[in-house]
Amino acid sequence: MDEHGCAKNQVDGEIIISHLTSLGFRQTFDASKARIIIVNSCGFINSAKKESIDALLRAKKNYPDAKVLLAGCLAERYADVLKDSLPEADGIFGNGDLSKIDSVVRPLLAGKRPVVTAEQRGVSCGKRTMLLSYRNSVYVKITEGCSNRCTFCAIPIIRGSVRSRSADDIIDEIETLLLLGVYEINLIGQDLAAYGTGDGDDVFGTGRFPLSRIGEGGVNEGTEKLSALARLLKKISALKGRFIVRLLYIHPDHFNRDIFPVMQKDPRIVPYFDIPFQSGDDEIIKAMNRKCTAKEYVRLVRDIRSSFPDAAIRTTFLTGFPGETEEAFRSTQRFLSDIQSDWSGCFTYSREEDTASYGMKGRVAQKTALERKRVLEALQSEITEDRLKMRCGKEYDVLIEEVVAGEEGLAIGRAWFQAPDVDGSFVVRYDRDDEAERSAVQCGNVVRVFADSVSGVDIDSHLVSNLIINKKTPAASRGAASIPPLLYASDFYDTGDAR
Repeated sequence: MDEHGCAKNQVDGEIIISHLTSLGFRQTFDASKARIIIVNSCGFINSAKKESIDALLRAKKNYPDAKVLLAGCLAERYADVLKDSLPEADGIFGNGDLSKIDSVVRPLLAGKRPVVTAEQRGVSCGKRTMLLSYRNSVYVKITEGCSNRCTFCAIPIIRGSVRSRSADDIIDEIETLLLLGVYEINLIGQDLAAYGTGDGDDVFGTGRFPLSRIGEGGVNEGTEKLSALARLLKKISALKGRFIVRLLYIHPDHFNRDIFPVMQKDPRIVPYFDIPFQSGDDEIIKAMNRKCTAKEYVRLVRDIRSSFPDAAIRTTFLTGFPGETEEAFRSTQRFLSDIQSDWSGCFTYSREEDTASYGMKGRVAQKTALERKRVLEALQSEITEDRLKMRCGKEYDVLIEEVVAGEEGLAIGRAWFQAPDVDGSFVVRYDRDDEAERSAVQCGNVVRVFADSVSGVDIDSHLVSNLIINKKTPAASRGAASIPPLLYASDFYDTGDAR
């Protein structure tokens, strides 16, 4: 499996692997031994499309005896085009219904060229036996698709309108993951704020939650007045165990402020907020089909930090959107300075067919968009360093992702304010000659460290306790006895196998 794109795509890849395993297929981490190589593609922006196609062409060239299957968002979006224009793809499989993977691989191995796409319905989920993440960290998808219709975004075209998993289904999956030793639960969806608001959603068996009930209104502890996301978090909070929950991607226009009291009562739901503002200029925000203003977005950040002084905020910016003047870009710079986000990603505008912005006037030169991207990244680097310095001089629980080979005791891990793959890390120093410390600092263990100093986007630290914070209790071990064990791809990569 060759993974591209976002965390949602990663979950899809894990589900495909588990489906194939249940059908009797065996996964190999040596591509030269594979009969089928699956490129799980991204079709969101031009650079991601190119990366995915390049990966497929590379696989076909390097492993000519294998069948190369193009799956994922690119396959879903362009199946009709690619079946003729990309003969190197031995098969094409969309992401509308991942359970149909059997209808692709069997014909593929029989020498046929299947092209299978299914209607976007429900949420792709199911038991996963292989995780493509670091040990004891997992993504849990709670929604699929999006109904916000931002003018630059192709997600509704690819994955359809928003729909949500039932709360009981989500809780059952999280309970199983916790029994198997998972410590970090990352809730994902295109917009977590829209959980429960899809046209066919009935996530609690009490009817659909209309989007109009989400936003800045007063918080009411009666569950009938809470947003679906707040009610889901309350259910998660009722679970026992030592774990953390992180919310990834909440649209700023209908941010669920009623989640604040739930999070304040349970520190396991960490105050990490991933809010893609995209721009700090009112005219551009409006042209993106967003409903609020930069001033309202700044107020949202201030409300978050008023409720959670230690909150970590990640955002995303898009430079070069049609009509973005120099003054509009300066507004975005001022906005970033105002909100002081801990982390941000920045992308240049990609002109995507079938999106509302495709025919907009005022196109910005790519060179200009790239320069603006560099300016924002430089500004964010300064802010990030300052924010990280404020976190030094304190102790943190850190999930170890990698133990660095060599004589010096070094490991890489993350604390609650660092999301996987996109933020900085902790560099943890420990005594390799101390058996207890060496046993504690292993992949998947959570240990206590002291943050010493900042190095770029990372924090240098040292181990302060050899206790394993997420050590499974005997009761949990007994509870997991009847559940198939989780495998982690990172364990195989660590052995030196090809990734």
